This record gives sequence, C-alpha cells and structure tokens, in this order.
Amino acid sequence: MDLVEALRSIGEPTRLRVLALLSRGELSVGELVQIMGMSQPRLSRHMKFLTAAGLVERLPEGAWVFYRLPAIGEARVLVDAILPFIPADHPEYVRDFQRLSGVKEGRASAAENYFNRQAESWDDVRGQHYPTQDVEAALLKAVGAEPFGFMVDLGTGTGRMLTLLSDKVERAEGVDLSHKMLTIARSNLERAGVSNASVRHGDVTAPPFDDGVADLVTIHQVLHYMDQPERVISEAARILKPGGRLLMVDFAPHTQEFLRTEHEHRRLGLSDEEITRWSSAARLKPLDPVRFSPSDEHGLAVTIWTAEKQPQIGEYAA
Repeated sequence: MDLVEALRSIGEPTRLRVLALLSRGELSVGELVQIMGMSQPRLSRHMKFLTAAGLVERLPEGAWVFYRLPAIGEARVLVDAILPFIPADHPEYVRDFQRLSGVKEGRASAAENYFNRQAESWDDVRGQHYPTQDVEAALLKAVGAEPFGFMVDLGTGTGRMLTLLSDKVERAEGVDLSHKMLTIARSNLERAGVSNASVRHGDVTAPPFDDGVADLVTIHQVLHYMDQPERVISEAARILKPGGRLLMVDFAPHTQEFLRTEHEHRRLGLSDEEITRWSSAARLKPLDPVRFSPSDEHGLAVTIWTAEKQPQIGEYAA
C-alpha cells in the first residue's frame, strides 16, 4: 500500500463519506448514487481514486458493480483507524445514514414480498435451477451416519432441510423472516410426521440462539440473497459448538442476470475463494467442496461447502 496515495484519497470529503457508508456493508454504484445524491460519473471518479489506493474493492457482477471495504490487509487497518474520527453527527453523515437505512429497508421489503409471493411454490422454483435429488443425496452423505444433537437451519424457507435431516438429529429448529414461509414449513413438517423439528421467526444475520449450542448448522440456498453473506457464516460459527459442522449449499458464480432483477438474488453465485475466506475468518475449517454441474442448459452449477468449527485453546469438541 502506498501510504501517501492512500491518505490523499481519504483526505477528500466525498470519499470519506463513501468509506463511512461502506463500513456498514457493500453497496452497488446505483445505491451509492442514490444515497449520496450525486451523478454516477462524478461518483465513479471518486471510486477510481479509492480503488487505485486499495481502500475499496470493486466487484463486477453481471451488469452491476459493487464496492466494499477490503476484508484484510494494511488498507483495511488504515480505514478502521480513521472511521472512529468521522463526525457521524454531522448533518451530511446523518442524511447519508438515513438514506442508507432506506436503501436497506427497500431491499428487505422487496425480498420479503418476493418470498411471500413464492412461498407456496418455493421448492418447485428452486428445483428449476439445479438437480435437487442429487444435491440432497450429497447432503445426507456429508452429514454422515453419526447422529447430531441440535441442528439449526438458517433461512429455513419451507422447512425442506428440517424434513430431510430430521432422522439425523435429536432436535432441529429453523429460522426465517417470512411468516408465509414459516406457515408452509409448519404444515410440511406436520404432513411429513416430523416431531423433532420446529420453526421460528428470526433474522439469519442475528439468529436467536446462544453461543455454542448447535452441533449442525445448515444454510441452504440463502447466501446469494444476502448483502453480507459473511455475517450469516459468522453467526453460524457463533452458535456452533467446538467440533460442530456447517453445511452450505449455493450457486457457483454465474451470469444469469434475470435472477437478480426478477428473483431478488443479491449475488450471482459464490466462489470457493469467498466461502473459504469467510469460513476461515469465522474460525471454521473448510473441507473439500462437492460440485454439481447444471442439470440442463438453463440450470446453474451448485456447490456444497462443509466446514467444521475449530476449538480454541482450552476448548474441546463434544
């Protein structure tokens, strides 16, 4: 990192506003334009300076471009050192953060409306994109023959993971924000005769569980809807016991832009590198992933990632 160049980039009011906004999560160019009330060409010039200095990362995804703060490194250390001095009570920053809240509320509302509309046909919608039976067979294999105590399914949707793995666990609980999805999940569990699983309303970025209570956590086709997938992985790690296992299923990177515009996908798939970085940062040990090719020319590649929580010094796996 060129320290002088980095300080020059930071020492400009608009760029400081950008860093303050990105400290609360990644944003697209359009969202930054909306929040900051400036033209895209003008904003792009500022982003070019910040990117060149290594203070932000530029992430093209299909027709969209996202920006975020670097996860690690000298540039992130520098940004973190400066952020506490930003005058958050200044009217300009207050307005920015209020608009940011509006953007995030708009995202959440659009996603909730979509899930509520799709709830009754949700399993069919997901099955259109990848070989469901093959993926579920691989999930059962990844879980193994040994039974688990307590399982948590983050973003449970219609409760399919709870039903699939019900005979592999003593007790299971699913969390979802959509009340319509939860209603259908309860019905599905009852219809399948699953008596050791239940569902509850909750946010996957702040699941309502204490630290170290789960032996198994599943995140099935959820991460591509999230602004910050790493937060969900971090929370999964938090609620896992030492030696506990996390199973993640999601799309590999793709270019099907219509899934973003028509189906509220926030990300066009996730890479092995991202999942490995986020898992390692959460003190999880990634295992070898399992990949599935598209079932047809219109399908998407799917990956199952498995990770295990590493005990800290003085801890032990149950």
